[in-house]
Amino acid sequence: MADTCYHCGNPVPDGAPWHIEINDTSHPLCCPGCEAVAHAIIEGGLESYYRYRTELPERPDDRQTANADTWQVFDDPGLQAKFVHPDGDEGHVRATLAVDGITCAACAWLIEHRLNALEGVASSAVNLTHHRVRISWDPEIIQLSQLLAELAAIGYTAQPYEPDQAQLRLQKEERMNVRRLIIAAVGMMQVMMFSIPIYVAGADGMSEDFYVLFHWLSFALATPVVFFSAQPFFHNALRDLRTGVLGMDVPVSLAIGCAYAASAYAVIFNVGEVYFDSVAMFTFFLLFSRYIEARARRRNGQSGNALSSVLPVSATRLEADGSERILPASELREGDRVLIKPGHGVPADGIIEEGDSSLDESMLTGEYLPVTRQTGERIVGGSQNMENPLVMRVTHAGNDARVASIVDLTDRAFASRPRLAQMAARMAHLFVLRLLVVTVCVTAVWWWVDPSRVLWVMLSVLVVTCPCALALATPTALTAGHGQLRQRGVLITRADALESLSSATRVIFDKTGTLTRGEMQLTETHLCSDTLDAERAKAIAAALESRSEHPIARAFRPYRNATLKATGLRSLTGQGLEGSLDGALWRLGKPAFACQEAAPTAPGSGQWLLLSENAAPRAWFRLYDGVRDDADDTIAALKANGIAVELLSGDTTATVRELAEQLGIDTWQAGASPEGKLAHLQALQEKGECVVMVGDGINDVPVLAGADVAIAMNSATDLARTRADAVLLNPRLLRIADAVDISRATRRIMRQNMIWSVCYNFTALPLAALGLVPPWLAALGMSFSSLVVVGNALRLTRWKSRRPAPISPPTPKPVSA
Repeated sequence: MADTCYHCGNPVPDGAPWHIEINDTSHPLCCPGCEAVAHAIIEGGLESYYRYRTELPERPDDRQTANADTWQVFDDPGLQAKFVHPDGDEGHVRATLAVDGITCAACAWLIEHRLNALEGVASSAVNLTHHRVRISWDPEIIQLSQLLAELAAIGYTAQPYEPDQAQLRLQKEERMNVRRLIIAAVGMMQVMMFSIPIYVAGADGMSEDFYVLFHWLSFALATPVVFFSAQPFFHNALRDLRTGVLGMDVPVSLAIGCAYAASAYAVIFNVGEVYFDSVAMFTFFLLFSRYIEARARRRNGQSGNALSSVLPVSATRLEADGSERILPASELREGDRVLIKPGHGVPADGIIEEGDSSLDESMLTGEYLPVTRQTGERIVGGSQNMENPLVMRVTHAGNDARVASIVDLTDRAFASRPRLAQMAARMAHLFVLRLLVVTVCVTAVWWWVDPSRVLWVMLSVLVVTCPCALALATPTALTAGHGQLRQRGVLITRADALESLSSATRVIFDKTGTLTRGEMQLTETHLCSDTLDAERAKAIAAALESRSEHPIARAFRPYRNATLKATGLRSLTGQGLEGSLDGALWRLGKPAFACQEAAPTAPGSGQWLLLSENAAPRAWFRLYDGVRDDADDTIAALKANGIAVELLSGDTTATVRELAEQLGIDTWQAGASPEGKLAHLQALQEKGECVVMVGDGINDVPVLAGADVAIAMNSATDLARTRADAVLLNPRLLRIADAVDISRATRRIMRQNMIWSVCYNFTALPLAALGLVPPWLAALGMSFSSLVVVGNALRLTRWKSRRPAPISPPTPKPVSA
């Protein structure tokens, strides 16, 4: 029977040299990772760990042994310049590493013990909260690659922690906001501690000395709350006054500033009322509501931010002589051949030249199931190779990769606001203006009625009706809605799209590549003359399609001949292609385009393309495509939501009718040109319809640009994606129905928030003006209204589709293309 590893319990390979000596007894170990951990435990004087442990630990990954060659890319000076910094005057440098697998203090001890024992390491410290380790070392003695290899050897993979400037700014801002909140909380509690005895006993129920002392102590405690915690309110108010746009910080600053100034005057000159408790409470609750709102925005933005760092740091490039070179992924260029080993990330976009494997594309598409990619297929940067090694030819790297374009589109969406959000901002501005006018009027009336109550009534009016909830009504809902859509593989690229999508009355689908898979196959060749054979005809067609990105071009790729190169290639959208070959003008496309004078009739049903030479027919090609698996479920879901569904295609009548009948689409149109599609779309819009167009090709660009909401498929051309208002990151059509549901839920929550905030303000204003709401209760009411708005918006993060999941995947239904 094979021995088992003393550390992890796994079988020990025959002849394994690894072992550990405990109490003069040798115990076998299965790998160098277990040996490293076991020695670290024994050398640390923790032999009792093996006597009292209740379960076996996980076995370190044997692929991550202490081999510095695997990590040598991190010794590149250009790469280290981004995250390695000088540390002291002794020539040491320091870096912060993000470490995977840290779970408890024991992990921290093991990492620090292992690193500090290495020659050349000055110090190491583990941050348990953020799973990071800060290391200082002498680069003349030990290299960073060796440090990373040592961590991998004990089961902890690490990589440089390199936050960008935006992340650093956000982290600094978050830390400062937490400090402001803590100061406000402590100040509020302490001020209330001194205010409660005054409220309970009254000025006559306690000695004059204690009465004055408590007021001075409240003064001292409220001062840092006003000048530190409330500082952003004053800063924003000054900015608003300079720009002439009245935001909610104007009344907030007035309330805090007036209350503090009046209370300070009362304490110093021993006259009037003191409102330090209301000032501290108001500041704390307002900061707390904004902190919750900011946390919600950051949480829903994490998936988008994660995209910007999804590409791996290093890549293995294959040189011309067949050797492998590890280099930073940022140095890859178009045309480089890259080796992607199992378990490694894809460093750029490219085409597989050798091998086939399963890839995890969940970071980009939201689909958790791996997808199979084979030779000749495209793969995107950021995917994870799951099974077999792949050799990829780079097509787009760095900022040109698809993940970078997704980040740009996301930034574009958040840079603008939908009409409802703009209306809410205008309402908040007008409300603040009217609030200030009303406050002046209320103050004047109370000055005449009861001057002793003027100040706190004015404060209550300013505080209780502060339009914080109105200002938060739409941003929080939009952020949550965008985050939910992104998680489901729908990327919104224009802010108005979310609102327009919620009002959609009709969805128009293109056919090829949208309702069908867009994976065209050439199934039949019919020759029209004896001047060329079938193989020659297919090779000529492939030469004409060599520069096209249309799905039809993919059907001819297997028949490309390197000796045939067409010149003067020109594409006529919706018609076909033409080019010169051996002195003749060849055309491939619709019969009326290929043979303009006398178009022949196709030899059968389905989609046929005609190849012509100098306007003379030479061959017919029959193409075949299959319907997407979830196309029928998508159509049914949209109809159930009361949305009309239409099929608009440039294909033949017979083909379009067949697909429409198969999917239950009652309204369809065949033979439509791009101009005809746009005219049809505009006619529907003139009737008052809100139209969503779903397409994927260059011929769909005009109608996509004219639609109320344009949705591009994940396989769409670059031009179609840039013209789209939303992009599907995976091929599942059901995401369109989800997008409609989520957009409607977002609009509903935005309206609920706005109704709530308006009703609250119009209800609270008269009560405060009548003197029925003290300042401390006004602060509670204002904060409560803001938290209600934020909490209501966060319901979107828990949104789930109400459609029952299919018991089994539908059987793909082939249809003529």
